[in-house]
Amino acid sequence: MKSSELTIGDLARRFGLATHVLRHWESMGLLAPARAAGGQRRYGEEDLYRIALILMGKEAGVSLRDVRKFLVSGGDKALLHRHLADLEQRIREAQAAKELIEHAIACPLPVDECPDARAEIAARIPPAH
Repeated sequence: MKSSELTIGDLARRFGLATHVLRHWESMGLLAPARAAGGQRRYGEEDLYRIALILMGKEAGVSLRDVRKFLVSGGDKALLHRHLADLEQRIREAQAAKELIEHAIACPLPVDECPDARAEIAARIPPAH
């Protein structure tokens, strides 16, 4: 085995993944490891980048199917724009939650009694039909 090649176990440990996850990603077409004598998977430097990219996509809320579409198509810009819009919405929601928590920490009143917090909370109540 070349020094730059990793076994599936080595790779799984390096990323903190179970080996069955890497096999699943391979079955989905996300990974295509080289094979050594006897059919054992061997992963190289490009596989490290591919796995890091898959994990980044998952962290951003991108499905494995969409990650595959992106990797196979060479970069589906429409797909990326949709995911960017979704991510921006999640960031806005997380920022609003962060601000409410910061306000709750700073306010001497319980969060459900604080006038400023109540105004922010009230803005999230859907109108009656």
